This record gives sequence, C-alpha cells and structure tokens, in this order.
Amino acid sequence: MSEIAPDADWDELYIDGEWTPSESGETIPVDDPSTRETVTEVAAATEADVDRAYEVAADAQDEWAEAPPAQRQAVIEQFHDALHEHEEEIIEVLEHEVGGSRIMGETSIQIASDHASEAATLPRRLKGEHAASNIPGKENVLQRGPKGVVTVISPWNFPLNLSMRAVAPAIAAGNAVVLKPSTNSPVSGGLLFAKLFEETDLPDGVINVVTGKGSDIGDRVASHPESDVVAFTGSTEVGQHVAGLAAQNLAVPAMELGGNNAHVVTADADLDRAIDGATFGSFVHQGQVCISINRHIVHEDVYDEYVERLTERAEELPVGSAHDGDTVVGPIISESQRDEMLDYVADTVEAGATLETGGETKDLDGVEDSLVVKPTVLSGVTNDMPAAANEHFGPIAPVIPFSDVDEAVELANDTEFGLSGAVHAGDLEVAKDIADRMETGNVHINDQPINDEAHVPFSGIGASGMGHYNSDAFLDEVTETKWISIQHDARDYPF
Repeated sequence: MSEIAPDADWDELYIDGEWTPSESGETIPVDDPSTRETVTEVAAATEADVDRAYEVAADAQDEWAEAPPAQRQAVIEQFHDALHEHEEEIIEVLEHEVGGSRIMGETSIQIASDHASEAATLPRRLKGEHAASNIPGKENVLQRGPKGVVTVISPWNFPLNLSMRAVAPAIAAGNAVVLKPSTNSPVSGGLLFAKLFEETDLPDGVINVVTGKGSDIGDRVASHPESDVVAFTGSTEVGQHVAGLAAQNLAVPAMELGGNNAHVVTADADLDRAIDGATFGSFVHQGQVCISINRHIVHEDVYDEYVERLTERAEELPVGSAHDGDTVVGPIISESQRDEMLDYVADTVEAGATLETGGETKDLDGVEDSLVVKPTVLSGVTNDMPAAANEHFGPIAPVIPFSDVDEAVELANDTEFGLSGAVHAGDLEVAKDIADRMETGNVHINDQPINDEAHVPFSGIGASGMGHYNSDAFLDEVTETKWISIQHDARDYPF
C-alpha cells in the first residue's frame, strides 16, 4: 500500500517532524461520501497536543527565518515535484475523502501546483527598501521579514489547494506553520502536506499538522498566543468567531468567508458562452465552492431560453458516485449539508418558484441514504427566496429575471456578501460598467466566478472576509516591516 492512499494509516499527528498519537489516543472516522463507509481514521488532538505543536513551531521558526532565500525556494520546489509525483494518489484521496470527481481532483492539483510555483518565487522577492528622510543626515532602512508562526485553518470543499495557498507562501517567507484541516478532509487538507514535506529538505518543526474536531481544539488553535497570523477559509459565522479569537492576541486575520455570487447575463450576451459558464460555475464539485454561482441574474428578453437551455444541460450531466470515472456531479459532503440545501429548494418552491429539474437525491446501488443531489434549476425566483438569499453551497441554480442594467446591478448587490461574480454581455463597455458597479472582490467578464490564479490577488469584501490571498497580497499578510533609521550627521535638537 502506498503511503499516500485513502485507506492508509493516518491516525497520528505530525509534530516536530514526527508522527505521534494524540495525547488522548482517540481517533475520528473519515467517511467516503459516495459509499457512506469509513475509509480511515485520524487522531483526535487535544489542547495539549495543540500547545506542543505551537511550541515546536515557534522554536523551529527562529532558525528557518535565517535560511537563505535559495534554500527556502528549493524546499518549495521539492514540494511541487512531490505533489506531481503523487498526483494520481492524491486524486484518489480526494475522491474518497470529499467525493471529488476526476475533474475536481485534476483541478485541485492544477491550482495547488500554481500556488506552489508562485510561492517558490517569494523568497527572492522578500526585499526591503530605503525611504528618504525629512531630517538632514538621516537614512531610513525598511527591513522585511516573516511574522513568525502562521495558523492555517482549511476547509473541506477544496482542501488541497485552499491549504496550499496559505501553507506554501507562509513557509516560503520564513514562517513556521500549524495546519488544522477540516474534520471532513483531514488527509487532503492536512496530513497529506506532512507526507509531501517529508520528501523535501524542510527542517523539522516548520510544519505541524493537528487533526481534530473544531469543537474540541478549534478555539485553542485560533487563539493560541504563539500564533501571529490566522489564515481561515470557511463560513462567515465561523470566520467571525475565529477572527475575534485571533484578535485577542493581535494576530493578523486573513479570512475568506461565504459568498452569494451573481452570474449576470444581459439581453445581447452570447448565450452559448453564458450557458457553458453557468453549467460549470453552478455544478462543478456539486456547487460546493465559495466562488460558485449562487444566483443567475438574467435579462427578461432571454430569460425563458436561458432557463430552458440550462435545464437541458443540467439534465445531461453524469450524476452519481465519485468512484465512477464519468461522474461530474457526485455526493454532497454530509447529511447536514444535503438536508439544508434541499430545504432551501423546497422552501423556494413553496414561496412561488418553479422547479425545472432536480430538487431530490439520486439513489446509488448499495448505498443507504444517498448524498448525491441531482443538478437543480429553479425559475421564477426572486432575490429574497431561500435558495437565492442564502449561500446554498450545492448543485442548485436559481434563475432571477431583470429588466435593465440598473436592476441587474441592484439585484447582484442585494446581499451582505462580496466574494466573486461574473457578467456576460455582448457590449464589452456595458459588461465593464456592470463589473465596476458590482460590490464584490472579484468579477469575471464573459466567464463564470470560479477563478483562482496564484499571481493575482484574491479577496472578498463585506461578509465575505478580510485580508488577501495570493502573491504579494498574501506575502504582506505573513511578513512584517521593521523601520531602522541611521542618523549619520549630528542632529540639531530644539533643546
């Protein structure tokens, strides 16, 4: 059996370069969303385990911060190579742990690889500067260095790349990391990183992985006094709590939180492109993406055709177990997530919308209580209906009509969230105008909202978060600037 496999032994924590049981000796089962069977078990860390991980990280970081840029670059490049050497095994882990289809797994590898490649360039870009002084004979020197210990709390939906975008640049910049993955994805979002970094020359203690339930160790991780940055991806409700705990220790919070992303389609849009983008943006990985399409806002002149064509595409998608290589729409991560999204659909229909297709689970052979939700299209939706007003986080496409551009912008902005969005329009100037007026951190013209490029800053506004990810934007989060002034000439003081 490969060391990287869904059913390998994953029942230990990774602290100070060693695999060690949790202090309690207890474990947590990891279930396959397709089969509903337990695949493996992971250690249930205690607060004492968390404390040890931070102590080790703080000690290791001092020496790692002094490592030459070329050394830190080489480690990230080695990690990048290891990622691709184990590509097929990692895709299999994602398939079994989070119900990821082949498309989801390949996409995860591609984005994670991009983040590792970008992170490898950061050590040589970590530079200070000089600033002129208003005082005669003074030299101002600005030095830039790592913050210290970076806490990474990663989600279950795209665990590999959403952990990577914080872990790799943090380490590249000279920080140590304590990684706490989601309970639903402890391998692909956490323990897998320990395995891959073991194939590099990273010193012991620079990365530490603690698995466990958020209810048991989450607050200790988020509020640990040794933590200097807390990078969190997840729901707005939990993120607000995590940011509050981080702030108690004046740790920098980098939060990517919820979204309610609009896909705006004007009357003169290329409907072929708009529908292609809509199908991918709503249904990839079962819609379990913070930047997926949550609302389709479509001009009334093309509304009926759009609904008809999107419904046809939804019904053509291969739906089933993630273990079927042809599957596009696989299982939802858990019963609670499935039940919540189906309740949103039922309540939206009760409120007056029309269920065009979907709205129910698909039975799987040999599986009791399937987690697979059929791709769902809802027409006649208004912005205040549950499937549109809430982040449904599922393969659900509520379609809302509009009459003019001002109304489209008003509808798109009628949410507390501001994470991503998309605009399809035949007139590029109109598209740019809509994009400029959409109150969101990212907008993609003639595309769909799911985009992530490691060299382009990524952030949300409003209830979608605070801080930035990617490239120099995240480098600013995990580094700090020190001002040193040198008074070369005698200074004339007033007394």
